Amino acid sequence: MNNPLVQPDPGLFIWTILTFLVLAWLLKRFAWGPMLQALENREKVIASAVENAEKARRDLEKVQEESARLLAEARREGSDLINRARADADRVREDLREKATAEVAAMTRNAEKEIQRETARASEQIRREAVDLSIAIASKLIQRNLSATDNEQLIQDTIRQVETSRN
Repeated sequence: MNNPLVQPDPGLFIWTILTFLVLAWLLKRFAWGPMLQALENREKVIASAVENAEKARRDLEKVQEESARLLAEARREGSDLINRARADADRVREDLREKATAEVAAMTRNAEKEIQRETARASEQIRREAVDLSIAIASKLIQRNLSATDNEQLIQDTIRQVETSRN
């Protein structure tokens, strides 16, 4: 069994090693070098992307914190605004109530004064009519008994008595 493929041949052995070394050098120079360079570039791109993603995450956290702070501030300002509006509404309501009370009191005073004036006017008119009626009755009764001078004196006395009773 003498098979030439199974038997070691030193020339083939040297050529195989030499071919392997040349092929390894060619691969290193033209394939692995650019491949390793591409891998390094890819690694740098990935590292940069990771760094950018981390920076974006930090920025997002800052924005979220700022948003939360602004939202809390807006809520606080809204609450303050509502409280001020309620206070203003209460103040306006109280002012309106006071004005209405003052107007009612003024109207009541005016009405009372008007009633007093009308009452005084009516009383004065009643007194005049009573005096006129009394004079008319008295003059008819006395006309037969008194002279014109006595009649005039009686009228003047009656008018003085009425004026005195008024005061």
